[in-house]
Amino acid sequence: MRRRVLEPPQIHPTAMIDPTARIETGVVIEPYAIIGRHVFLGEGTRVGAFSVVGDFTTLGARNRIYHHASVGTESQDLKFSGEQSYLIVGDENIIREYVTLNRATGAGEATRVGNRSVFMAYSHLAHNSTVGDNCVVANAAEIGGHVVIEDYAILGGLVAIHQFCRIGAHAIIGAGSKVVQDVPPFLLADGHPVKPHGLNLVGLRRHGFTGQEIRDIERAYDWLYHRSLRVEQAIIGLRKEFPQSPHVAQIISFLEQAERGIIRPRKRKTSCSRMEKR
Repeated sequence: MRRRVLEPPQIHPTAMIDPTARIETGVVIEPYAIIGRHVFLGEGTRVGAFSVVGDFTTLGARNRIYHHASVGTESQDLKFSGEQSYLIVGDENIIREYVTLNRATGAGEATRVGNRSVFMAYSHLAHNSTVGDNCVVANAAEIGGHVVIEDYAILGGLVAIHQFCRIGAHAIIGAGSKVVQDVPPFLLADGHPVKPHGLNLVGLRRHGFTGQEIRDIERAYDWLYHRSLRVEQAIIGLRKEFPQSPHVAQIISFLEQAERGIIRPRKRKTSCSRMEKR
C-alpha cells in the first residue's frame, strides 16, 4: 500500500504568520491571510485569501477555509476580557466566505467544531458553542453562545438560535426560523418561534434508518407530544414502551438534558405523521 505524500506548506509571501504558529505538511495559505499566535493548522488544510485565523485556534486535517472568513477571533460576549480561550476544529470541515467562528469566553474554555461540517457564507458560531460531526449551517444562520448542535443536524438559511439552546441529532430547522427552546433529535422544525412539523424523514432515510426504526421514533414522539404528559412522565413511559430502541434512548437522553424546555406543536392532537405530510 502506497503512503500518501504531502507537499511542504505553501505560504504566499503576503501572508502574515505569527512565529508561534505550527503549520503541518500540505497546508496552503493564500495571499494576505493572517495566522495568529499559537495556531495549529493540520495537514492539508487550506486558508483562503484575506482570511484570519485568530490566536489559540486549532484546525485539524484537510479543512477548507474560504476567503475573508474569520476563524478563532475573540468572543463577542461582553463578558470577554481578553482571557486565553480556544477554538478547536476537527477535520475536513468547509468554512465558506465571511463565516465567523469565535473563541470561547472564560479562561481555558473552548468553542468546538467536530468533523466534516459545512458553514455556508455569512454564518456565525458564537462563544462556548459546540457543533458536532456532519452538520450543515446554511447561509447567514446565527448560532448564539453556549449552544449545542448534535451530529447530522441541518440549519437552514437565516436561522437564529438563542443562547444555551440545543439542537438534536438529525434534526433540520427550516430557513428563517427563530429557535428559543431545545429541538429534540430527528425532528423537522420550522417557524417563528420554531415548532415541530413531524420527522426529518428524508434525512433519516438517507442515513440508513430502517422502516421499523422510523416507526419507533414516530411513536415515541406521538407519546411525548399527544398524551398530555409532563416531560418527566413521558420519559418514564418511553422507557417502558421502547426498552430496546437505541434511537428512543437517544431521545430520552436529550429530554433529560433539556434545560430550556423543548419545542411543542401548535395543535397537540395532530400526529407527527400528519404534520409531516402537510
